[in-house]
Amino acid sequence: MLGVDPGLTRCGIGVVDSLPGRRAELVAVGVVGSDPDATPDLRLLRIAERLDAWFDEHVPDVVAVERVFAQHNHGTVMGTAQVAGLAMVAAARRGVPVALHTPSEVKAAVTGSGRAGKEQVQRMVASILRLDEPPRPADAADALALAITHLWRPAGALQGGERHELTAAQRAWAAAEHAAKKRTGARGPAPRSRPGRART
Repeated sequence: MLGVDPGLTRCGIGVVDSLPGRRAELVAVGVVGSDPDATPDLRLLRIAERLDAWFDEHVPDVVAVERVFAQHNHGTVMGTAQVAGLAMVAAARRGVPVALHTPSEVKAAVTGSGRAGKEQVQRMVASILRLDEPPRPADAADALALAITHLWRPAGALQGGERHELTAAQRAWAAAEHAAKKRTGARGPAPRSRPGRART
């Protein structure tokens, strides 16, 4: 499970594995940044390239992205929406299902309160994943919280419904085909996998 907390300046990315007994384990976490002084197209290109690298390295079964909603700062929400779109396109190219969760939904899932502050989310993410200290910056913790939220709600918010439900074997096949196309320099989208059931 890969979680993405979209942002044009800082995009949080977290990968977790599901364990028995409603537990989760940290695989990787980080923040992808872009230069605020660069033009928007180059900033988006930088983030898209780094997202692709994370997808190719970790081959997630599902991608959880924060659902973007209107804010007072329209410039901020525009960049956030653009990066969320990049994450969804990266997933779609690989046949990976996408889940969208609101910030309040994520806060409620990991802390029990939809109004929890960022520090509380960080502390609870650290507790759930049994980390020695909270993930920082907050963007990284939010990405992990998104992944945890969907692990605990495997049927929630999937885009495209059953059309995107794939088995682990089908996911591995799609990833191998995508990697082969990259090695040979082939153009065009990765092949679509046959419908099945996704592992979470």
